[in-house]
Amino acid sequence: MAKPELENKELFKSGHTACAGCGVTVAFRHIMKVLGKDTIIVNATGCSEIFSSAYPISAWEVPYIHCVFENAAPVAAGVSEALRAMGNDHTKVVVIAGDGATYDIGFGHMSGMMERGHDVLYICYDNEAYMNTGVQRSGATPWKAKTTTSQVGTKIQGKMQFKKPLTEIVAAHNIPYVATSTSAHYADLQQKVQKAKEIKGPTFVNVLTTCVPGWGTDSSLSMQYLKDAVDTHVWPLMEIEDGFMKLNMKPEKKPVETYLKGQKRFKHLTEEDVKEIQKMLDERWDHWVWKEKVDQERKIELEK
Repeated sequence: MAKPELENKELFKSGHTACAGCGVTVAFRHIMKVLGKDTIIVNATGCSEIFSSAYPISAWEVPYIHCVFENAAPVAAGVSEALRAMGNDHTKVVVIAGDGATYDIGFGHMSGMMERGHDVLYICYDNEAYMNTGVQRSGATPWKAKTTTSQVGTKIQGKMQFKKPLTEIVAAHNIPYVATSTSAHYADLQQKVQKAKEIKGPTFVNVLTTCVPGWGTDSSLSMQYLKDAVDTHVWPLMEIEDGFMKLNMKPEKKPVETYLKGQKRFKHLTEEDVKEIQKMLDERWDHWVWKEKVDQERKIELEK
């Protein structure tokens, strides 16, 4: 991917009230550097709205709309259509929403926006729980993770359900561009946001971000955990463009303990739990490698 042209000015500014080591704010800085000033941000309720726009201050240097949890996607769709009616086909409308607003509460509205084909870039910052309201489990919370609503006891050991495969679900809408990234892989994130920005129609980037209190980690290690998530194949970096999947990195696999160790939400895991997680990750990675091979071969055939 080509290196994007970055805005010289900071469009997501310091002075917000995010926690030290917050992975979300790092992502926002890189995202806004790519999006530039000709952007309208539609932000769902969540951590980012609280720490970035508490009256009378704002960290956003572009037009910004705060929405309730569920309706960021339809609000963005309405803004996009209003701009087009005014003859403005250059301003980019971007949803920024957490996993609670994306995987769960706003899922249906996001699906409708994509099915209708609105020209909106939807960016999910996935810190894997409802962090702002007390670290409750969400559809993005991993299997066995401890939250305040998936406690660890004698019978139940954290969340009993698996993380919703949202990236694949979004890709099933047959939209032009879907991708995953993290706030630690900033060059990858910038390139993918740039590509999504330039495409007309609905696009989606799912960004894994750390939450220090929610994950129970050292604030100085936030970026390292995201690097470990990729290196252990917990969070593959990929693109699905016009229906064809491609893995952007194929790191030599590290054991999943590298990622799990030090996170209080996984402190209770047994040796058998870790083995089961490793087995699931290995099987899923093999599937992605196989799918990439099939998709790229199919793409070559269609281009002949």
